[in-house]
Amino acid sequence: MPQDKKLYIKTYGCQMNVYDSERMAEAMGGQGYVTTDSPDDADMILLNTCHIREKAAEKVYSELGRYKHLKAEKPDLKIGVAGCVAQAEGQEIMRRQPMVDLVVGPQSYHRLPQLEARARAGEKALDTDFPEDDKFETLKTRPKAKRGPTAFLTVQEGCDKFCAFCVVPYTRGAEVSRPADRIMTEARDLVERGVRELTLLGQNVNAYHGHEGGLAGLIRELATIEDLKRIRFTTSHPNDMDDDLIAAHGDCDKLMPYLHLPVQAGSDRILKRMNRQHTAEQYIRLIERLRAARPDLHLSGDFIVGFPEETEEDFQATLDLIEEVRYGSAFSFKYSTRPGTPAAERDQLPEDVKDDRLKRLQALLTRQQRALQDEMVGRTVKVLFEKAGRFAGQMVGKSEYLHAVHVESDTIVPGSLHSVSIEHSGANSLSGRLVA
Repeated sequence: MPQDKKLYIKTYGCQMNVYDSERMAEAMGGQGYVTTDSPDDADMILLNTCHIREKAAEKVYSELGRYKHLKAEKPDLKIGVAGCVAQAEGQEIMRRQPMVDLVVGPQSYHRLPQLEARARAGEKALDTDFPEDDKFETLKTRPKAKRGPTAFLTVQEGCDKFCAFCVVPYTRGAEVSRPADRIMTEARDLVERGVRELTLLGQNVNAYHGHEGGLAGLIRELATIEDLKRIRFTTSHPNDMDDDLIAAHGDCDKLMPYLHLPVQAGSDRILKRMNRQHTAEQYIRLIERLRAARPDLHLSGDFIVGFPEETEEDFQATLDLIEEVRYGSAFSFKYSTRPGTPAAERDQLPEDVKDDRLKRLQALLTRQQRALQDEMVGRTVKVLFEKAGRFAGQMVGKSEYLHAVHVESDTIVPGSLHSVSIEHSGANSLSGRLVA
């Protein structure tokens, strides 16, 4: 029998890239590839890239440089770059790194088998189109292997918002929603294979329109799958949080009380310069409505500090918003330019100013996160257990609020839900005992 070829995938960035990497592995599985955890024994190396973070492209080129010796030792090794950097850089990647054999954008990765075949034939293969054919339909047959208790499921891609700092509309394209029947088929398949919690993914997931009831309608239909116990979604835009989706947080038991809702800044002047198309007051009133529907809702957010023209007064408005909302977790970054975006052409703030503001903002967020976590002590939460912990006899899972929870037990089965009384709050997790 022919020996399986080995595929090494390194994934950068968001959960959508994690999902995409799984699908790429499945696509190449049909060509005789099995995944490996090491690039050293791979027959093909694939970097699934993200263009959101600072100097994203340079980090990819640096990573590629680490593989030069492997290419020299194994001339038949094929190296590919996928994802958003591939979409943005295209031919430039092959020019700067001639050892790269194929480049494929995030909307074309269902064509990986054909690109790999071209690379094996000695061609340089490049595909950064936005094709008409549905990549999800092309790759709809997943291997029927058992899955862990949680999984990502992409339902929407692209964004039409054109925030002044963001490259997503240029790398992922316009907003596109998958048909609800196809999502339901994939969800049932995942549940049959052991998944108990689904996180619905989209660059702007609450703009989903593939169901007649929008995202709320899709969530309610997914909730009818008996063995699916939990539903989450990310990432959302405040302008697309409609009345029905707000209501779903209160009346859909399977929709978890955790919401990632980025605001980016608390200054109306900066929000306008970012082209966010909402004010700080509108965001706060939206949070009030969500918490009226689900009082125990935990919020997560995104923040950018040091945006062009941000004053100390603007930054203080962001701190004030954070104080008012109280976040259970958040992601925060210094502004960095993205070529081709409007904000990249504006006067930039000094790096030391950005550093100082980021440090102050993160200190506030850390205090809030720890305080809300400490408030869980004495409460009973439902934990979906996923795997064994670091120590013998320990299991770890996630609460409704996405806290990591550790329990001492030899009887818990991965994929099971148990009530846990929280007894201790650690640096980044909770621990407790099972409630009979």
